[in-house]
Amino acid sequence: MFGLRALLLLGGVLFVIVALAYFFYGLQPASLENGSALNGDAGAGIRFRIAKGESFKDIGAHLSQESLIKSISVFKMYAIVTGRAQKFQPGVYTLSRAMSVPEIVTLLTRGGRDEVAVTIPEGSTLQDVDAVLTEKGVLQKDALVSYPINKLKDLYPFLEQVNSLEGFLFPDTYRFHIDSSPEMVTRTFLDNFEEKAWPLLSDVGTWYDYLILASFLEREVPSFEDRKIVAGILLRRLQLGMPFQVDATISYAKCSGAIKECENAVITQGDLDIISPYNTYRRLGWTPTPIANPGELAIKAALNPTASSYLFYLSARETGKTIYARTFEEHRINRLKYL
Repeated sequence: MFGLRALLLLGGVLFVIVALAYFFYGLQPASLENGSALNGDAGAGIRFRIAKGESFKDIGAHLSQESLIKSISVFKMYAIVTGRAQKFQPGVYTLSRAMSVPEIVTLLTRGGRDEVAVTIPEGSTLQDVDAVLTEKGVLQKDALVSYPINKLKDLYPFLEQVNSLEGFLFPDTYRFHIDSSPEMVTRTFLDNFEEKAWPLLSDVGTWYDYLILASFLEREVPSFEDRKIVAGILLRRLQLGMPFQVDATISYAKCSGAIKECENAVITQGDLDIISPYNTYRRLGWTPTPIANPGELAIKAALNPTASSYLFYLSARETGKTIYARTFEEHRINRLKYL
């Protein structure tokens, strides 16, 4: 009997020792393996977000998926024992695999940044902006794309005759709160457009056409002076009843408006027959909406076209330089030479 008790006691002691050893092992930085030195990138910052209403269980799972902790169980146990299990704060944090569980728990319960900077580059599309906002934790996926702009038409006169936000998300750096409302985000973009772009367009009777033209220029031509020349070419084609033949509109159609991550943005000969209102090779006139969100310079170029004798242009494959032609035969030779 005594021997059995001794064995049980010894077993219990061993269990406690192993459990404590595992617990303290699990508290160590995820980059420490068997006492080895930190991995080379262990100290690299990792963006970690806690959403509003995210459960303690989900936070632990997320940390494990990012390889920021060794054990979900140890993380949970430590947070419960220290009384912090219900004190995690929503926000954006910078963590690293060189941080221990106590360091991570302390940081996540202290409160992260509830605001993030979002930079929208010139030429981004509505779908592209939506993806960036989703990645940053500002909105849920498709919240901006699907926002009913009819709710805001009384506030912004330039929305009266349009049905899409494409073209109105003025490229700039914004600061948004995590988990913002779609209306707040949309109004922030429109307020900026109203301040910076609308004064340029408001006195032009066909201003929406020029916003569409600016989006073509933003996607097609890099330099300001070339943009003005190409604006003149496209407006001349319109007067002559010629199709615009803007490759960027084909990319927009092929990629369903999501250019940033589109693997099929490069145009092939077969793409010129795509059935789409955005195919400016098959259809005459303006596309239904802009094909991107143009910046100030693209808008100014559209409003200040340079008259020329050119009817054709292309971008040289190796240099990106814009090459012009007066006739289709010249353009054909340029294509053989530069593309």
